[in-house]
Amino acid sequence: MSDAVKERVVLAPNPSALTGPGTNSFLLGTREVAVIDPGPDIPAHLDAIVVAAGGPRRISHILVTHAHLDHSGGARTLSRITGSPVLAFGDAGAGRSPTMARLAGQGIEGGEGVDRDFAPDIVLADGAVVETAEWRLTAIHTPGHMGNHLSFAATDTIFCGDLVMAWATTLISPPEGDLADFLRSLDRLAARGPARLLPAHGPAVTDPPARLAELATHRRARTAQVMAALRDAPDDPAGLAARIYDVPPELLPAAARNVLAHLIALCDLGAVRAEGAQLSTAIWHAA
Repeated sequence: MSDAVKERVVLAPNPSALTGPGTNSFLLGTREVAVIDPGPDIPAHLDAIVVAAGGPRRISHILVTHAHLDHSGGARTLSRITGSPVLAFGDAGAGRSPTMARLAGQGIEGGEGVDRDFAPDIVLADGAVVETAEWRLTAIHTPGHMGNHLSFAATDTIFCGDLVMAWATTLISPPEGDLADFLRSLDRLAARGPARLLPAHGPAVTDPPARLAELATHRRARTAQVMAALRDAPDDPAGLAARIYDVPPELLPAAARNVLAHLIALCDLGAVRAEGAQLSTAIWHAA
């Protein structure tokens, strides 16, 4: 088995403000091909994956980093085409932190783009190894963007899904996203010392230590901004996002979800409190 990682990428035609140029579907191997994140269920995209693999029978494994439709939506269709199993950490609710599991049970608003019908054929636990004569992948449970998020390590390269991107910060939208989990997952990747991170959107991260540290610093600075804004005046997440973020209006709803993630983490620490049953629209106060 070669130690060299020689991935190919097929870019899905789903560009947007949140997906950048689209979803990267990575292919690893030539005789037994692993597809990492088959992407959305777009026939032309799935056809392109099959062609890039050299035919449907070359694809032996379909691995999914997490159950968002732009990553997992095409998994079942590609499985039917190729006869190959789908591997992932679990369904859309798997791996949630206790706080997010509780909030999901209370019906907190969110869940944009979640693939609620997703179910893998083979469940991969943290540390599970999938390998052929050509490649070896180790599953790393990296929740934060979503509870069932996996990254896949291949020697000194990590396919990191939506946890880390070079061109943007990750959306953390409760109850799927959890800020405390996100920061712990950044530390897990940093501890492995990868030479490259391959995100599912945008270009490779070629200086992982610097980018991982930058993202952690950014989140802690955002937490400080949220606290400072609440000391000035109580507000709901949307109002706080408008006061804190400098983004186009169409991105403010996503910014409000990020703010909510920070508020929930601060609430767990006893630093803030919510006035209202629905946390996404409640008025939040500094404690």
